[in-house]
Amino acid sequence: MGRIFEVRKHTMFARWNRMAKQFARIAKDINMAVKAGGPDPDSNPALRRVIQNSRSVNMPKDKVEAAIKRAVGRDAASYQEIIYEAYAPHGVALLIETATDNPTRTVANVRNVVSKNGGNLGTSGSVSFMFKKMGVFRLEPAGLDQDDLELYLMDHGLDEMGESTGEKGEPQIVIRCAFSDFGTLQLALEARGITPLSAEHEYVCTLPTELPEEQAAEVLTLIDKLEQEDDVQRVFHTLA
Repeated sequence: MGRIFEVRKHTMFARWNRMAKQFARIAKDINMAVKAGGPDPDSNPALRRVIQNSRSVNMPKDKVEAAIKRAVGRDAASYQEIIYEAYAPHGVALLIETATDNPTRTVANVRNVVSKNGGNLGTSGSVSFMFKKMGVFRLEPAGLDQDDLELYLMDHGLDEMGESTGEKGEPQIVIRCAFSDFGTLQLALEARGITPLSAEHEYVCTLPTELPEEQAAEVLTLIDKLEQEDDVQRVFHTLA
């Protein structure tokens, strides 16, 4: 098992309340999960997964419960997930994942941010071929026999496993699978009594772009500004 490849980390929200943004993203995920499968996490795997992910960003339990209650309310907003494709400066491809109750507003805001920061919004399919949708699980390595776990998970859809670090530099194990194998791998982890730190889908780039620091900084500035948009959930990119 080696060190898993991940695109360049960057410091987001230099002047932004990062925690508030994370909570807002989780709240929207809760809304969509509840509307799709109901408010009971025992019978709604998607909601159960979002609640699990809320713990990874230290979202208080009362805020999670409040988000679930809002989602079942009569006046609750209905969000839809829309992915926009774009190019950042210097040819770096972007997939911009949004959750919105007003697509007209969202596409205008996304286009404005991209164009003002040296990029351009693309058409459907213009950059998505450079990414692979995968299930990604992040694990606490303490107490795990990683070689044994890797052999076990290979029979349950494991595509890639390696060492990485969290946002605060803490060690993590990252495992990836084809998104179609997400449920199978999740059940395999549960059978071993392993609760992931997070379990999500990610768009993993297959054609990373190498740039010098000065040019990379321009790309990261655009990503940072996109991630500060209320409707933007996550931004995936090909910057190596």
